[in-house]
Amino acid sequence: MKSTRLYNVLALFLALGTAISPAYGASKEIIQLQTQVEQLQQQMTLMQQSFNERMGVMKNLVEQQTDSANKISAAIADLQSSITKQQQDRASQVDQISGQIQALNDTMDELKVRLAKLSKQLEDMQSAQQSLAAQQAQAQQQAQAMAQAPAPDVLYNNALRDYNGGNNDLATQEFNDYLKFYPNTDLAGNAYFYLAEIEYKAGDFKKAIANYDLVLQNFPSGNKAAGAQMKKGFALIELGQQDEGVKELRHVIQRYPRTPEAAQARERLRKLAPAPPRARH
Repeated sequence: MKSTRLYNVLALFLALGTAISPAYGASKEIIQLQTQVEQLQQQMTLMQQSFNERMGVMKNLVEQQTDSANKISAAIADLQSSITKQQQDRASQVDQISGQIQALNDTMDELKVRLAKLSKQLEDMQSAQQSLAAQQAQAQQQAQAMAQAPAPDVLYNNALRDYNGGNNDLATQEFNDYLKFYPNTDLAGNAYFYLAEIEYKAGDFKKAIANYDLVLQNFPSGNKAAGAQMKKGFALIELGQQDEGVKELRHVIQRYPRTPEAAQARERLRKLAPAPPRARH
């Protein structure tokens, strides 16, 4: 604004000087005025140059500041991008580590299951080995005992002789020894029967019934089967289980109708039947 006004004033003075010169000539005042105008023009020129220089400096400063600001903004953007990338990388690493830990846990669980199975198999093998060892030891003991045991006929005849002689304790031991060493022979059924007979005579009817059942179950076609079933019926009756005893005696009659055991069963059933009422006269 000031530069424009100065230019306008100078232009007015020049116009006045030009107009006055032809008419009046150059007066001292006009010369001084012209001198002042020139000085003003020089000052204006200097001021314009100074202004332009300062504007150039300011422009350079603004450009430098703008460049610095842009560089700082770019640096901040790079830093933010780097931080974001690092965070993403760390998150990816954390996820990867978590996945690896989970995989390790799964592998550990699988190993635990396999170890438990192997431990169970080892225990089963040890148990089977111990059982086999026990069976072998038992077989060896039985073999040794068999080697030391009397012949089956000798042992059975000795037991039967002591039974008939009333030596029930010795006969019981000998019959048990016979069953221990020779459990699968035909005479084993007889041994069970005579053991039951000893128990029956002693009044131990429950044990007697157990041995009679062994005769019936293991030797149903043996020569003591009919006697075992008959004496089982007698023992049940002695225990107060009359219905079961009667049922056993009827089976004896049905299965062995022409045997002495069947006759004894009929006689016992007859005694158990209630007497018919007497006729009144």
